[in-house]
Amino acid sequence: MDRRAEAQISALLGEFPAVALLGPRQVGKTTLATTLAASKDHVYLDLETPSDRAKLNDPEAFFHAHSDGLVILDEVQRVPELFATLRGVIDRDRRRGSRTGRFLLLGSASLDLLRQSGESLAGRIAYVELHAFDALEIGDEPLTRLFVRGGFPESYLARSDAASLRWRTQFIRTYLERDIPQLGPRIPAETLRRFWTMLAHAQGGLFNASALARGLDVESKSTGRYVDLLVDLMLVRRLPPLHANVGKRLVKSPKIFVRDSGVAHALLGIETHDDLLSHPVVGSSWEGFVVENLLAAAPPETLASFYRTAAGAEIDLVLDIPGRERIAIEIKLTTAPKLSQGNRIGFDDLGSAVRFVVHGGRERYPMGQDVEAIGLPEMMRVVAKDVKSER
Repeated sequence: MDRRAEAQISALLGEFPAVALLGPRQVGKTTLATTLAASKDHVYLDLETPSDRAKLNDPEAFFHAHSDGLVILDEVQRVPELFATLRGVIDRDRRRGSRTGRFLLLGSASLDLLRQSGESLAGRIAYVELHAFDALEIGDEPLTRLFVRGGFPESYLARSDAASLRWRTQFIRTYLERDIPQLGPRIPAETLRRFWTMLAHAQGGLFNASALARGLDVESKSTGRYVDLLVDLMLVRRLPPLHANVGKRLVKSPKIFVRDSGVAHALLGIETHDDLLSHPVVGSSWEGFVVENLLAAAPPETLASFYRTAAGAEIDLVLDIPGRERIAIEIKLTTAPKLSQGNRIGFDDLGSAVRFVVHGGRERYPMGQDVEAIGLPEMMRVVAKDVKSER
């Protein structure tokens, strides 16, 4: 399947010495990187394997030996001391006239990679987040399978719903028992599984550290640390509240989403679409699914938030894209959506924002109060380009 990020990465490799491709494990980073490099001289190193790490015992000599091609370093956050060397190599190559397209760095832990590269590669590196498959990448396929299974390639493309659920179950287990301990945090795997599952049950709810701590029998500060870890691993999204001067008391807690709907469903033991429709999480899971798809389509500089007042006015997603009108989006699973009083007040509070309701169908039509109902794929196209051209 073609990935929309491919063109963006190719363009950035033509502008920067290094590009960092970030995303959770198994999202398709290595496949995309090797596809991009197939038509050019390149060398690929997986820094989780001892044999490939050994090739970098003298990294400067290795990079010099491959100075005419692209060097792909997978799981680069495993060797943080490498970034100081990369800086020297890039600066030396610049003086020799080789200014772009030298390194493609793949990382599965966003904050670790950003911290390391931010210290030594500022001005020399561009960042791209690779999301799971989204509603535009699957073409004309129905959204049902993507919603139920999520967008991890092995899960989405599995032979059956049962096979997909088995893959996601093992994916979760591997993260808990292998990947997270390798990053250093000493959190019992069962405790973190219970916490992750609690977040799935409360998909799209406000983060309440005290309530989660009581459920786990831990201190409140521990739940904050657990969320930070899952956010850093790009498995959980923390959506902040909008800070606006509207003369009303706004909520201050962020919303928390398990980013991949399929992972959320696996944590809850949901296998099929029928199982999902009968589960109380279905509406909030659809909200998280829509949020992730829209943010995958949005320009990288987009600021995302939600709007909610203490009195109950609420809009699920607010997008601020530089140079464009604010976009206010309410999310409904039904194909015949209706606005609640809280939604109407929320839209009014946000003033001149362009207003949409994303629903479970594909039709686009006006709902009154300058609000348009719209399907998810079409909304992604609107977000990806100037809204004014759509009105």
